[in-house]
Amino acid sequence: MPRVWEVPVHDSTRVRDVRVATEEAAARAGLDEDRTAGATLVATELATNLLKHAGGGWILLDIVDSPTADPGHERARIVQIVALDHGPGMYDVGAALRDGYSTTASLGAGLGTCRRVADDFDLHSIPGRGTAAMARIGARPGRSGGHGRPARPPVRAGGINIPFAGADYSGDAWAGVRAGNLVTLMLADGLGHGPDAARASSAAVEELRRSADMPPAELLRRLDGALRDTRGAAVAVAQVDVAAGQLHFAGVGNIGARLRCGDKWQPLLSRPGIVGAHQSARLPQRQAGWEDDCLLVLHSDGLPSRWSPGPAAYSSSLDPAVVAAVIVRDASSPARPVRDDTTVAVLSPVPPDRIS
Repeated sequence: MPRVWEVPVHDSTRVRDVRVATEEAAARAGLDEDRTAGATLVATELATNLLKHAGGGWILLDIVDSPTADPGHERARIVQIVALDHGPGMYDVGAALRDGYSTTASLGAGLGTCRRVADDFDLHSIPGRGTAAMARIGARPGRSGGHGRPARPPVRAGGINIPFAGADYSGDAWAGVRAGNLVTLMLADGLGHGPDAARASSAAVEELRRSADMPPAELLRRLDGALRDTRGAAVAVAQVDVAAGQLHFAGVGNIGARLRCGDKWQPLLSRPGIVGAHQSARLPQRQAGWEDDCLLVLHSDGLPSRWSPGPAAYSSSLDPAVVAAVIVRDASSPARPVRDDTTVAVLSPVPPDRIS
């Protein structure tokens, strides 16, 4: 079961908690001493920035696969660090990423250092609404799709997973996998929350990795058998056929799904039921066109069903994990207590200049 860390950062003592959590995440991901030091440095810088510039926020740590894992290659375990805040935001993100820039009496090298150390780094900020920063650090330095690895497909996946009430394990799980021209995104929400729910959603992810070439409806039928010995889960599967420019979707249970093409959003509906227990006998599979201006959002019921897409959801350049983080941040409110695990997973095109 994947371990997830959520660390609120509202005073300097929590920066140490972030370092400890990052070291634990790095150990679980199999990072060596140098890469662990890099991950800890990045997490510490982001946590410190939350206090200095935003009056606090929170750090989310997760162990993820490469942005779109290829089942034909060894899985790369990566520490993903996300910093979120509702602070004043940045008026000039480009300047903030340059060494020497500072709005305080610091050296101003924090974000530039983070970007150099991390394998992937992205940031979104709007004045008056806050900032979301994301870094991924793997066992070996270098970008996905480097020498000796298959080129990235023109579609990438990303997401964030927040356990209910600061628990060690989330009952939600998501994964993005690739099989030839097919890129598949799945989100599973195990019934309830806690370790038993996590076992159900983790079983769904493992089956996806074994069956990455299956159409969504067929995969859901296979998952029904794979999850029989668990609590069961709500599951949604979206698959892009890159060559055909088509998206296929099927879902069972209460996973939310929205597809944006251009400026138009449309919901993708799932059938009632529970995968592994009370699945619908008929599993229709929906088809839609997939273009370079499309974006898909899957989310568990920890996110309000009436969430509103903000500017990040219309960006063609942001990492999908950053888009997911901003959606969660903007939908959160002290007036609406969360009563379940919350996961948002996003599928989006890769900007042409980043396809290698």
